[in-house]
Amino acid sequence: MVFWQGRSKRKPSGARFWPLRKKRAREMGSDPVYTKLSEEVKRKPRRQRSARKTKRVTTITGASHANVNTKDKTQKVKILAVKENPANRHFVRMNVISKGAIIETEAGLAKVTSRPTRDGVVNAILIKKK
Repeated sequence: MVFWQGRSKRKPSGARFWPLRKKRAREMGSDPVYTKLSEEVKRKPRRQRSARKTKRVTTITGASHANVNTKDKTQKVKILAVKENPANRHFVRMNVISKGAIIETEAGLAKVTSRPTRDGVVNAILIKKK
């Protein structure tokens, strides 16, 4: 579904704004894409204006592994569960991974430092070892 992000038709007083032009394509928005914990990882490049494709992957609908940083090394580990998410309390039960989320991995608890939907990869810092 498409969202229109243009100006409202009404003023704060309730009076009507008379439009000086029609709606524009640049004012369109879209539903949010949530990166969920799953075995199957789907990546899709996002279309930009003038039919350019983005250089990075902008849509990732599933993640199963994370790049976890410790002080001395970075390792790719399996994500087991989403433990906490400050963005939205319902993201925990939906297993949505976003920046700042606390995830349980095979190495221990880790905090997500990347934006998985935008970057196409889950990077995290190890908080507590197993």
